[in-house]
Amino acid sequence: MDEMEKEITKFDFKVQEKNLVEEKLNELKAQNATEEVITITMKDFGIKRAKLYGWPNTYVFTKAIGEILLRHSKENLSVVIIRPTVVTSTYKEPFPGWVQGFRTIDSVIAGYCKGKLTCLLVDPMSVFDMVPVDMVVNSITVAMVANANKSSSIIYHVGSSLRNPINFLNIHSFVFRYFTKNPWIDKDGKPVKVGKGKIFKTMATFRMYMQIRFMLPLEGLKFVNKAFGGYFQDLYVNYNQKLKLVMRLVELYEPYMLFKGIFDDNNAEELRRITRERFVDAEAFNFDARCIDWEDYIMHTHIPGLQKYVMIK
Repeated sequence: MDEMEKEITKFDFKVQEKNLVEEKLNELKAQNATEEVITITMKDFGIKRAKLYGWPNTYVFTKAIGEILLRHSKENLSVVIIRPTVVTSTYKEPFPGWVQGFRTIDSVIAGYCKGKLTCLLVDPMSVFDMVPVDMVVNSITVAMVANANKSSSIIYHVGSSLRNPINFLNIHSFVFRYFTKNPWIDKDGKPVKVGKGKIFKTMATFRMYMQIRFMLPLEGLKFVNKAFGGYFQDLYVNYNQKLKLVMRLVELYEPYMLFKGIFDDNNAEELRRITRERFVDAEAFNFDARCIDWEDYIMHTHIPGLQKYVMIK
């Protein structure tokens, strides 16, 4: 963030990035590129621009741009920035387990329980920072009240990695136990049996596994398809697209699955202290992750909620 701040003083950051995007789009259109090619190329271009400034993808890059532009244009206004980590289903309000759509770890859980995810790139001992969505909402509400009528600029990290950490190994254990006891029922009415799965701690070992397990057989299919005059063309294209999608997703999530950091939430802790001292209804706006029993939450709240509100049979 500091390096990006320095760059902003040299030029109009927003205008430059916008102009680069427009130039790239015009270049592709001049080449009569298809919509599919334009989409893929622009995604790659966005990641390239993000990495140039030290960010792993456009998602976090644009968040950083937003924060910097906000601070530079706020003038005398008070600015409060809430930085939640991975947001999960509700802890209590309006009722436990509510979630809308797949969020980060949820797509992994869904793929795993359906038997489609048999391996994963992740450091089992890394802490996975997550926080229920109702706690995020509470933190926003409390932060607005506590900072009202103040000329200040403050950032609150809202998460769990510092005060109530849970690692990937424990999450995997809870998910495995849940779906062993409550297996997913497939479209044929049969229960899906889940296994422990393979875990790879480095990108190098994951790539090696994918090369042996999937890429080499795919090359074999390509050869057979050519020998039979394109008889297996549709099958080859289908598997090739799926493999490319998997590798793209893994590369996208690699920075998070192998992340070693812990987020300092001392500002949020101070906000909790002020709230307890000043407001009688502080408990109604709880956003302290220390109260969460992760085993109970994941097995009895989050996964059941995910199944009920998102993974509709």
